[in-house]
Amino acid sequence: MARVALVTGGSRGIGEAISKALKAEGYEVAATYAGNDEKAAAFTEATHIKTYKWNVTEYDASKPRSVPVNPDLGPIDAVVANAGITRDAPYHKMTPQAGNEVNDTNLTACFNTVHPLWPGIVER
Repeated sequence: MARVALVTGGSRGIGEAISKALKAEGYEVAATYAGNDEKAAAFTEATHIKTYKWNVTEYDASKPRSVPVNPDLGPIDAVVANAGITRDAPYHKMTPQAGNEVNDTNLTACFNTVHPLWPGIVER
């Protein structure tokens, strides 16, 4: 049975390249995306890599009982926390909301995704 890798933000840009590379190495890959259903569907059609709409900024979305990947591909063995956003503005002109969105997606999401899955990953 192939090992399962989860790539957050895995259907576009750098995440797309990571997802494809992991698949080429023999992993079953699950790629998350934030909201562009059309792009995610096109990615899945082209690569045969399953995509999952997943808000990685919400801790509860990554709890093992909530993870939609497990029933489809099996338990997650590896996580690539790739999801990221920009809200381009000079630092002193960035709004608190924009700063929080960037921090939640680029930093907190890594913890949110890996932390609840860690015990199973370590056990396997």
